[in-house]
Amino acid sequence: MIDGFTDAQVIGGLFALLVASYAAFFAWLVRRFDRVEAKIDALDLRLSTRIDAVDTKLNARIDAVDNKLSAKIDALTIAVSRLEGAVYHGLPAHAESER
Repeated sequence: MIDGFTDAQVIGGLFALLVASYAAFFAWLVRRFDRVEAKIDALDLRLSTRIDAVDTKLNARIDAVDNKLSAKIDALTIAVSRLEGAVYHGLPAHAESER
């Protein structure tokens, strides 16, 4: 018996204090996780925006290079076709007359 409380009451009080302290700790922990989650969401949004901007910029560059290379390939295809025609069919009529 302590200060008029029975041993069972003291143990019950200590147990209630222990449960309350665990509850307070876990409530604090949950609030902390919520804050961290909010920070992660904000960072994710910021990084996603940056990634999208870089992706758009790179896609524009890739499209420009693709168009440039396609034009060069088309020009080379035409030149090769002309060379094949000259080899297999002879030179054009105006080129032969110049000889």
